[in-house]
Amino acid sequence: MTNDERRGRHHPRADRAEPVGEPVVRGDPAVTGERASEAVGFDPNDPESVAEAARTVRSFAESSAGDDHVLMLRGAAACAALVRGVGSYKRAAERAGGDVSVSFIRKWARVHDLPQSVRRHVARGHIAPTAAKHIARVSGDARLHLAWATLDAGLTVREVRRLASEVNNGRPVTEVLDDHGIGLGTLEVSLPPSVYLELRRQASLDDADPGTIVTDALDDYFD
Repeated sequence: MTNDERRGRHHPRADRAEPVGEPVVRGDPAVTGERASEAVGFDPNDPESVAEAARTVRSFAESSAGDDHVLMLRGAAACAALVRGVGSYKRAAERAGGDVSVSFIRKWARVHDLPQSVRRHVARGHIAPTAAKHIARVSGDARLHLAWATLDAGLTVREVRRLASEVNNGRPVTEVLDDHGIGLGTLEVSLPPSVYLELRRQASLDDADPGTIVTDALDDYFD
């Protein structure tokens, strides 16, 4: 089976699958530990919840969350719910009041729209929220490519911003990453000795690269 065929069979979502405002990641103890009990959800269809989202957005914009990834995700959720609740970025900024800008709300609402697989890394502190803002600027598979490149290559926020800008200028994300020396699909894994020996043995008997056997095994697993 070719790589293109595999991509057709296993095509991960590049946007949010869960309802807007729901604390799916923030409320998961496996991700945020004891802070999961503090998770606040926002319902864009509930006027009182929308009002709370507006207050949260203003507070989020006027104070610095520092490196608190969970608080930033809550602010992003409030931005997204407020936009959905009032119908536009402009109205959301007006509803939040203060110095809250349309640009601020748009950027963070996009972070909330990232797929759960990416948001979980943001909540764990593996991807900086400021880097997530730039990942969220692009669409489709480019989001996932940039997210995983951030993890695998240890990209800085500045590097993610530059790569996202190049993608938004019309260049394919795979080409952009390749030009910057970031290999796609290269991942170092640790295997138990017994599994490693069997993998090497089977690869030799099949005259195959170990990576091919791992790929076939994962292809069956994802099915």
